[in-house]
Amino acid sequence: MPQLILFNKPFNVLSQFSGAEPEHTLSKFIALPDVYPAGRLDKDSEGLLLLTDCGETQARISDPAFKMHKTYWAQVEGELSDEALTQLRNGLILNDGPTRPAQADKINAPALWDRSPPIRQRKHITTSWLALTIAEGRNRQVRRMTAAAGFPTLRLIRYQIGDWTIDGLMPGQWRQLSLPDRWWRQSVVKRARI
Repeated sequence: MPQLILFNKPFNVLSQFSGAEPEHTLSKFIALPDVYPAGRLDKDSEGLLLLTDCGETQARISDPAFKMHKTYWAQVEGELSDEALTQLRNGLILNDGPTRPAQADKINAPALWDRSPPIRQRKHITTSWLALTIAEGRNRQVRRMTAAAGFPTLRLIRYQIGDWTIDGLMPGQWRQLSLPDRWWRQSVVKRARI
C-alpha cells in the first residue's frame, strides 16, 4: 500500500532533500527513507506538500493530466476587486498561454502562524485574502495570475491538494497516511487510460 506524507512546508524551504544547505531542505524535517515530493512548492511559498514512496502515486498527484485540484490562500496587495475575481474565474492570458478557469473567492484572513520573516507591507496600502483553486501546476502560476489581475501576491499558502489539507499541521510538521487500496486501483486504472 502506498504511503503518503502530508507536510506543511515552511517559508524558505526547498521542495527537495539535497542540493542546498540542509536547513533549507526537506531533510531537516523528514527523515524517512525512499519518499519523494509529489510535485513542488516554491521556496517562498508555504503549506501543503505531498510526499510518497510510490512512483505511480507520485505521478497521479503531480501530473496535470489527472487534474487534481489545489487550493491556495493568497494574501494580495490592495483591496481585491470583483473584476479581478472575474478575470481569475474566467482564466487569464499569461506569457506561457491562457490559464484554465479557476475558482476564486475573496476570504477573511485565515487564522495562521506568523511567518518568519514577515511579509513586506507598504504602510498605506491595504491587503486582502483570496482562495484560489486551480487544476494546473505551472511555474509560479498563482503569483503570476494574481499579478496579471492587478493584485501582486505577498504571501502564498497551499491549503489543499485533492482531499488532503494542512489542517492540524503547523509549519515543519507532517503526518503519514496509508492510501486505501481503492484509491490506489483507481489511480492505476485512470493512468492506464491516458
